Amino acid sequence: MELPVETTGLTKRYGGLTAVDGISLTVRPGEVYGFLGPNGAGKTTTLRMLLGLVRPTSGSVRLLGRPPGAPDGLARVGALIEGPAFYPYLSGRENLRVLARYAGVPARRVPVVLEQVDLAARAGDRYATYSLGMKQRLGVAAALLKDPRLLILDEPTNGLDPAGMAEMRTLVRRLHVAGCTVLLSSHLLGEVQQVCDRVGVVSRGRLVAESTVAELRGTATLRVVAEPLDDAAARARALLGADRVRLVDGALDLSVPAERASWINAELVAAGVAVSELRARERDLEQVFFELTEGELTHAG
Repeated sequence: MELPVETTGLTKRYGGLTAVDGISLTVRPGEVYGFLGPNGAGKTTTLRMLLGLVRPTSGSVRLLGRPPGAPDGLARVGALIEGPAFYPYLSGRENLRVLARYAGVPARRVPVVLEQVDLAARAGDRYATYSLGMKQRLGVAAALLKDPRLLILDEPTNGLDPAGMAEMRTLVRRLHVAGCTVLLSSHLLGEVQQVCDRVGVVSRGRLVAESTVAELRGTATLRVVAEPLDDAAARARALLGADRVRLVDGALDLSVPAERASWINAELVAAGVAVSELRARERDLEQVFFELTEGELTHAG
């Protein structure tokens, strides 16, 4: 089965600035793939190259087995890149009808996509009266007009309040269940962690990790608060090895499965250590993200 997205060494330079630097990624059929990175890390530029809107400096792209911009490939792709743009004086329904005519899509798709994004009740209202969340959902509706096999969404929750973000996550899950492959770019860690099957992490234009969320987070650790801490650390290193014991914020993080907690507790107590707290602790995606990007928040490009 052809891959929805496959890039090899994808690179884009603007003069002396490298916006995208040798990205090789794959998106598998039927998955929600999170393209995660700080603002300005090269996500939008990458998505534009996928769609043929920007020509790569080097590297290759295949979209549903076709080169970027190929009409027969784009016919099976829906995309919302950056913010949606519609005629403010037309209703949501009328805007979609205009787009359907331009795209050669049957008018019967308009009510279908309005239902998919929960805008049927407000379809007759002028776009100018829509909230930001409704405007984003109408943008997704436009991307769905062609009943695409691949949907590309660029920061679809940008600027939304918590309720709007939750609505967008619910929409992405529904599309996933319906069999649509979704490539979702975001800088919001919680969004990616909640809806994505796999994640590609991009930093300063480079893909620094590509894996499932669970694999990126790694195995759970045990957080141990004990006194005296030095004695607890020495005993833990003797039991587990120095490489599996870390001192973090006045406590110990032990790289050991949660089911070994009672054994660890018994060994520390036997060594004269008073254990006041012992609990399983999973790394969240935020911690992994900052480790991979070295705390990067923004970067031009």
